[in-house]
Amino acid sequence: MAVAALAAFPMVAQADAPNVTPGEWEFVSVTSVSGDMQIPDQTETERQCITQEELEGADFGFIEEEEGCELLNQDMNADGLSYSMVCRAEGGEATIDGEMRFMGEQIDGTVDILTQSPMGELTMNTSIEGERIGDCE
Repeated sequence: MAVAALAAFPMVAQADAPNVTPGEWEFVSVTSVSGDMQIPDQTETERQCITQEELEGADFGFIEEEEGCELLNQDMNADGLSYSMVCRAEGGEATIDGEMRFMGEQIDGTVDILTQSPMGELTMNTSIEGERIGDCE
């Protein structure tokens, strides 16, 4: 459930075009988990082409509501995005708070997830760094 919320890196609507330069981007996310279960930190690297059309379109953002999730609030402008959502599944609930900063050729942000389940409480903290690495191929 929490992993689905983290993996939701596609997009959502806003009024101002974000301060993001179109091109090929590389995102590195580092997730640390604390709670009743000990899980080692996980690092993921993902590349994504961001086009000018996507930036100007009604479907750009960094949130995608998964089934069982509800977007509680979202504030997006040219310089960034902050949001809160809750996801519910059988026997558990996850509260997600995220924040992204748009800085032209760099993006950074955090996603904090608190999961309550029959197996106990789990906190996931993810830091995300994105950098434009060139033109899209």
